[in-house]
Amino acid sequence: MTRLIRSVSAMQALARRFEREKRRIGVVPTMGALHEGHASLIRAARQGNDIVIVTVFVNPLQFAPQEDYRRYPRTLAKDRRLARAAGADIVFAPAADRLYPKGFQTTVKAGALGRRWEGASRSGHFDGVATVVSILFQLTRPTTAYVGQKDYQQALIIRRMAQDLRFPVTVKVLPTVREPDGVALSSRNAYLSEAERGQAAAVPEALAAGRARILSGERHAAPVIETMRRRLAGEPEARVDYVAVTDAATLEPVWRLRGRVALLVAVRIGRTRLIDNLLVDVP
Repeated sequence: MTRLIRSVSAMQALARRFEREKRRIGVVPTMGALHEGHASLIRAARQGNDIVIVTVFVNPLQFAPQEDYRRYPRTLAKDRRLARAAGADIVFAPAADRLYPKGFQTTVKAGALGRRWEGASRSGHFDGVATVVSILFQLTRPTTAYVGQKDYQQALIIRRMAQDLRFPVTVKVLPTVREPDGVALSSRNAYLSEAERGQAAAVPEALAAGRARILSGERHAAPVIETMRRRLAGEPEARVDYVAVTDAATLEPVWRLRGRVALLVAVRIGRTRLIDNLLVDVP
């Protein structure tokens, strides 16, 4: 039976007990609305740890003023069932006023990794991510944390934050889980209409076209970006926020392609914003 914990102090006390007992703790941080992508992370945590904790917390600090924090889906009962089926021992779902009590004012800055791309489009977003994950790590005391590649920039920021703040945790980034047409699993997919959902397949197809251009011998970023933009332009509801080719480790733009690069796409289809990425090792 998966245990539900709402109390911050209860979670902290239990995690400290696990530490004293030298148990390996695997943590999967989420904002809820769990799907098969989250389940794959929970199953990976189950294989490598004695205790698996799934955190479910819709974090107000990572929502920009124009984004609807209240609209984000909250499905705790369903999330708990999925977490149990995937092998979680604990679902930690604190209330916002318990994680951020009255007088709370200290935050963590995401730094250079958080300034471009999603950081430029969503002011303060990654500072909110870095802050909440640092708190969750402090409360759950993980040996290993599991995050998905779908939110690649976020994954790199969490890994860098853990290294810089000396958290004794290994951050594992696991592959994106996709639907049969290639669309990355995301809780935001539920906002798409049937027609918009059909157009969403252009996102992974654009990434695949960019990768094919690189593997066919292209070594400059501009033609690869143009190839990806051309595919997205074919969808009537698609409005591109950015298409980029970056260094996979720093997320800085690259012009001459070498080593490992990350292809990044952010696009609005109707009112729903989708992001995706693909890592490519340049031959």
